[in-house]
Amino acid sequence: MILYPEDRIPLVRLVPLGMQHVVAMFGATVLAPILMGFNPQVALFFSGIGTLIFILITGFKVPSYLGSSFAFIGPVLAVTGGDASRIPYALCGILGAAALYGIAALVTIRWGSRWIDRLMPPVVTGSVVALIGLNLASSAVTNSTNAHMTIATSADAMRLAIAGATFLTAALVAIHLKGFLRLLPILIGVIAGYALSMLCGVVDSKAIAHIQSAAWLGLPPFQTPAFSAKALLAIAPIFVVLVAENKGHIAAISGYMGRDLNPYLGRAYLGDAVATMVSALGGGTPQTTYAENMGVMAITRVYSISNFVMAASIAILLGLCPKFGALIQSIPNPVLGGVTLILYGLIAVMGVRIWMQANVDFSDHRNLVVAGAPLIVATGLGVTGLTVLGVNIAGIALGTLLALVLNMILSIGGKQ
Repeated sequence: MILYPEDRIPLVRLVPLGMQHVVAMFGATVLAPILMGFNPQVALFFSGIGTLIFILITGFKVPSYLGSSFAFIGPVLAVTGGDASRIPYALCGILGAAALYGIAALVTIRWGSRWIDRLMPPVVTGSVVALIGLNLASSAVTNSTNAHMTIATSADAMRLAIAGATFLTAALVAIHLKGFLRLLPILIGVIAGYALSMLCGVVDSKAIAHIQSAAWLGLPPFQTPAFSAKALLAIAPIFVVLVAENKGHIAAISGYMGRDLNPYLGRAYLGDAVATMVSALGGGTPQTTYAENMGVMAITRVYSISNFVMAASIAILLGLCPKFGALIQSIPNPVLGGVTLILYGLIAVMGVRIWMQANVDFSDHRNLVVAGAPLIVATGLGVTGLTVLGVNIAGIALGTLLALVLNMILSIGGKQ
């Protein structure tokens, strides 16, 4: 039996179903702000707020959960350089991306989605998705080892061992476990890695003291944006990635549910854009619809909107618990390195999957150039980006722009 968006669920069943979606999105939604230097408690709070905004704007027709976007990690780090005091400038860039995303939404609502298909055929969309994972590859490796990527001391070897144990745990859970536990490889991997870090004394004692002193209830530490033209140039173009990502997610949900949700694509863009804008105004991460929760829907065949209202409500309550936020912030870097090896790899392979499903012809030299050059540029630049006359351009932003421009230029005079 399929439960459609308009179907109601009894409360006794709704609570565990909603919690399941929280667990599914939790690992990535919390991991992304940690990697960007944002507060995970704030990100979790706004993921719930953003999901409710999305549901409202889409008219309770599109079942989705919104969480932290990984597409912004590289550009944000290029702006902040890992310095938390520069996060307000990054928030300015995220607001710029949300504004451009909102314009794209209004255009789609007015004229339909054909313009997106022309601007971003599968060869471009696959490249954009793949280069996100490849651009972040160095971050996963340095978290697993150190900034110099050397193993010279016993402490370095310990970090690598913890990262390896975390990675193997998550991989084995995803491959060999059955049922509900198979949906939790990242969460289980983090728990196992954290436990090993505690046994090895890797967890910072100050972080443990902060957990003990944190209150059980309290508002998240909100922040407001500060204007930065450089941040706008580095981060705002990433809205193109969200356009491509959300389009693919809506198509997938339509296929799972057996209903055409394409007429709601413009509204979905608008809901995502407004959710991202509200999140950035309060110091949260940019939002996007989550593939993890799509997987839960596909397995359970439960597409009821009330399910996502419950999940969003639970996330908001967790965001109001400072002790929980302090626990998340205490996760050691090697543990993050272990799970991001899987997550970033999956993102890169998802781009390849888009090419395969669309039967992109790589015997065509145009496709080879459009797909290959942006991947090399984004991977080579990494999270450092390219600085031109004092303005830093993130690798993901430059790679995405290059894919779009190459596709338009090399398509002139070619077949439709």
